[in-house]
Amino acid sequence: MAKLTFVGGIHPYDGKELSKDKPIQDIRPGNELVYPLSQHIGAPAKAIVAKGDRVLAGQKIAESGGFVSAPVYASVSGTVKAIEPRRVVTGDMVMSIVLENDGLYEETGFYPVAPLEKLSREEILDIIREAGIVGMGGAGFPTHVKLAPKEPEKIDYVIANCAECEPYLTSDYRRMLEEPEKLIGGLKIILRLFENAHGILGVEDNKPDCIALLRQLTKEEPRLSVKALKTKYPQGGERTLIYAVTGRKINSTMLPADVGCVVNNVDTIVAVYRAVVEGRPLMERIVTVTGDAVAEPRNFRVKIGTSYQDVLEAAGGFRTEPEKIICGGPMMGFSMFDLNVPTTKTSTALLALTKDEVSAMEPGPCINCGRCVEVCPGRVIPSRLADYAERFDEQAFLDNYGMECCECGCCSFICPAKRPLTQEIKSMRKIQLAKRKK
Repeated sequence: MAKLTFVGGIHPYDGKELSKDKPIQDIRPGNELVYPLSQHIGAPAKAIVAKGDRVLAGQKIAESGGFVSAPVYASVSGTVKAIEPRRVVTGDMVMSIVLENDGLYEETGFYPVAPLEKLSREEILDIIREAGIVGMGGAGFPTHVKLAPKEPEKIDYVIANCAECEPYLTSDYRRMLEEPEKLIGGLKIILRLFENAHGILGVEDNKPDCIALLRQLTKEEPRLSVKALKTKYPQGGERTLIYAVTGRKINSTMLPADVGCVVNNVDTIVAVYRAVVEGRPLMERIVTVTGDAVAEPRNFRVKIGTSYQDVLEAAGGFRTEPEKIICGGPMMGFSMFDLNVPTTKTSTALLALTKDEVSAMEPGPCINCGRCVEVCPGRVIPSRLADYAERFDEQAFLDNYGMECCECGCCSFICPAKRPLTQEIKSMRKIQLAKRKK
């Protein structure tokens, strides 16, 4: 049987063997934790504590700044040291709550609101909203908003994005192997919000053990199924995943709900389970620390607010001095210049590489080979769009469907002339999106 997939895509070296067999480990954070008030798409959260306040792990320290927003919770007990701008992985200065860790790790009590079977749809959504859950695959869109489309009865599929197609990342893989019951339980909770929907766990076929385990655990669940996806980047992209498992297409002007789908990342679904069943807000996540420059690549359960420096030290530090450090994966991550920045709800990985192959490349002229077109999952012409972006020809960029680019990086990866196609297109898309907001 053919594996489910999409048109285009690439097969980069995945590097997953470095950390995939390392079980999740808990780590203790350092003396200072930093909680940016913007860890999500939408309005920043608003601090509800003051300098000098003592807080407990699980205590809300910032409330939602609007409907499209999410509260923030302390992940350790300690004293509020400051509320001030701090630098984040993107290099921006963001207003943050700085907490001095007292090392006691005292928690507030965690209790579910009520037994799951007694909760209404509105109550489940309120719990998810109050828990501060956002999309933890990187986008950071508040989950309660995503799970509340205008016409919930028209949702046909709730898709668990278990592909983890980004090279080197193995946190979702370990979560599926070690806590599959929480993943399945979270998906069943989300299905309670959509009476007509079927749940699909989409897993790339380079994870046969996960596919077998999830199929075994869902064999008696008529509303759940596991789909094996062809291993190919970017199989886990929202548009490509929806097409692979349902055959439905969306573009840049549409939401998944417009074609009857809701998509959530593995960690997000587990966070929903923990909020509804255990009464725990979002305070931690799984982070992969990997790369050939890392002494002991591993997967860690990290308390949000912990600095990347502390996370790296838990992995034994650097084996050799890296030329490149990336927050996230090599295809869509952010290059980092300082590890003294906090992990957030959307942190997925810390990748350290001994060689910075991209910076060493010398871009040449386009040879019109068409390889970028062949691999583009958005079915646009990246070489042409990059030219328009470089010349700042906004109208031509829009007329040639530049906004359909998903910024996956396939075109830059495959280009024999080593042109920074994705980077050029991404810059123009950012400008156009800013204009739309105005």
